Amino acid sequence: MFFIRSAGEQDLKKVQTLLAETWRDTYTPFHGDHVVEAMIAHWHSPGSLKQRLGRPDSEFLVADDGRQLAGMAYAAMSRKTPKLANLHQLYVHPLWQGQGIGTDLFAEIETCFPDADRMHLEVTVENGRAFDFYTKVGFREIGRVDNVGPPGANLPAILMEKALAF
Repeated sequence: MFFIRSAGEQDLKKVQTLLAETWRDTYTPFHGDHVVEAMIAHWHSPGSLKQRLGRPDSEFLVADDGRQLAGMAYAAMSRKTPKLANLHQLYVHPLWQGQGIGTDLFAEIETCFPDADRMHLEVTVENGRAFDFYTKVGFREIGRVDNVGPPGANLPAILMEKALAF
């Protein structure tokens, strides 16, 4: 059984491995090895993960059974828009998908921002499974962007929003 808890610095290597394996499984069919490996290096480096872990007004969660991590989630309050939390990451390792871990991670992270009245996220257009998941947990499409990756990645995405009620 997996428990949702706040991540610590001791988790970052396992989180990095989880993200790399999940990204390769999810995104390589759409974008190829070159783009996926560049994104992993850019977004999931030890330095990037450590920076997120220490950011004020954020929450970094893991799904842990005491031996392994099955998933992770990271969200933070917007620095530009009051009362807005941004869900930057929610990933479940391919071996554990479809077992409620993503739902548990989301249920916890959406309660971590009492000052927010809504949450935003971006999901790549090709990731229909993630789009369906976010729709199931209450998000709705509010727009589209041409690129969510680094310059030149050309990763179109759907913008989604959910009202948060406390």
